[in-house]
Formats: sequence, structure tokens, C-alpha cells
Amino acid sequence: MNTHDAGPAGGAPPAGPEYRVAHLQDRLASGELGELGVHAEVRGGAVLVTGTVPSARCRDEVLAVVREELGGLDVHTDVVVSESSSPDHAEELS
Repeated sequence: MNTHDAGPAGGAPPAGPEYRVAHLQDRLASGELGELGVHAEVRGGAVLVTGTVPSARCRDEVLAVVREELGGLDVHTDVVVSESSSPDHAEELS
């Protein structure tokens, strides 16, 4: 009996990082999030995820999808929230 891990069902080799990043991009663009402002790319041995989202909730959802799709990879994220709510106080100019 073979005791080595055969990878995913069917004995197929595990997907490389480029394939997983492409799947992540598809999932972000076509899912409920419809987030086209977030991009992921393989850089060296890590994946860099960057972009701008409209709310903190959306950012949390994007990061959850990133964790699901890229689990086990070294991932660096720089996803910025650009909420367009009004300021809560006046800006002081000097």
C-alpha cells in the first residue's frame, strides 16, 4: 500500500500557485463580491494581493476568500478600504 499523499482526489498533482491565483481572480470577479479592484500575482515564492475595496466588510470577505484559495502559500496583502462616508470632525488647517 502506498503511504504517500496522492494530492487531490483522482491522483492529480496539486495546483501550482499561478493556477491558484488565477482561480482566486475568477472567484473574486464572478462571485457576490464582484471585486475587480483586487489583484493577485505571484512574486518569487509568495503571492501579493493588492487593491482597493469600498468597505471594511468587503475587505474582510476578500481576505476570507484569499485564505480559502491560497491556504498554505506565503501571502502578503495590501487591500485598502476607500469608504466615502463624510468625516466625523472638521479638519483643522494651520
